[in-house]
Amino acid sequence: MSAAPDARAVPVAAPQIGAEEQAAVAAVLASGHLVQGPQVAAFEEEFCAQAVPGRRGVAVNSGTSALHVGLLALGVGPGDEVVVPSFTFAATANAVRLAGATPVFADVDPVSFCLDPASVEEVLTARTRALVPVHLFGHPADATALGALAERRGLLVLEDAAQAHAARWRGRSVGALGHAAAFSFYPTKNMTSGEGGMITTADPAVERAARLLRNQGMERRYHNEVVGLNVRMSDVHAAIGRVQLRRLAERTATRRANAAALTELLTAAAPEGVVLPAVAEGAEHVWHQYTVRLPGHERDRFAEELQRRGVGCAAYYPVPVHRLPAFADLGDPRPLPVTDAAAADVLSLPVHPALHPGDLERVAAAVAEVASSGAARPRTRR
Repeated sequence: MSAAPDARAVPVAAPQIGAEEQAAVAAVLASGHLVQGPQVAAFEEEFCAQAVPGRRGVAVNSGTSALHVGLLALGVGPGDEVVVPSFTFAATANAVRLAGATPVFADVDPVSFCLDPASVEEVLTARTRALVPVHLFGHPADATALGALAERRGLLVLEDAAQAHAARWRGRSVGALGHAAAFSFYPTKNMTSGEGGMITTADPAVERAARLLRNQGMERRYHNEVVGLNVRMSDVHAAIGRVQLRRLAERTATRRANAAALTELLTAAAPEGVVLPAVAEGAEHVWHQYTVRLPGHERDRFAEELQRRGVGCAAYYPVPVHRLPAFADLGDPRPLPVTDAAAADVLSLPVHPALHPGDLERVAAAVAEVASSGAARPRTRR
């Protein structure tokens, strides 16, 4: 008999906004300086000092804008090809199209879900200008292999670090592994500013280009040097981000502890047909998502059964980007078997810092129950 639904569901994500963030917003509103002012400048400095040492930050209004402006600031544009994973949120490829370039999709590693360097090499052409590795679910991509490949072929690297604040690869901070990087501060990310993004780079020319592009092409008012955008971050959002940043280390540690506890609980339960996430050697995962694979089950039915038991979960991402209608004009996609398999059987479970030990036990028990009940087993066709 299946468990009855619990009155209090365990959410798959839970943004934590409290009195300190509210006070910071109120102070900005009282100051009268609302857009790209002292709060933004302070947030840029503090974020890089804590999360991406040695880099400079340029704050914008979203993670998508950070990707878009980052590509433009690097000089990527029409005629260029940019290699991206297909197993990601569409914003990664959208930014390439918005920059006027063409996304070329490569496959991902089956363990980390990040760009597979061997697959990247297979799709390179004379028009390839850049790579956009995504540090998916908080697991850093293999920056060693991808960086060596980029250097050998003379390619730019823009990291999509939207889900990987404070992650590290072989002791180096995500956001400092390429020529530039893009972070997101959307409400469900590991830290939020309500909405917003950040470009990080060590190149003064890229930094200046990004600052011009985010503000109508101006460094001095009414002296437009290039055709730019209006993607500035507000001081209201920056003030929230500064408060959240002060808690990032603590909340990252909690995410890691929650992931370790889930792994221990699920390993003990040994649910059949459930593959637990792994961490590559040299990677310091920050667990934006705790993503299992369900090759022995029908993923969507498994998710429904968990939700019936009051356990929130989500499939990121059920449709690979190369199969979306928005990119149909690129022609018949090349086979990406690892991507297609991941899209069909991944499921993310709650791992966020607001969880209590009892929540984690409940998540693990529900996964084990659904797996053993057979409720999500593939139906036999006759």
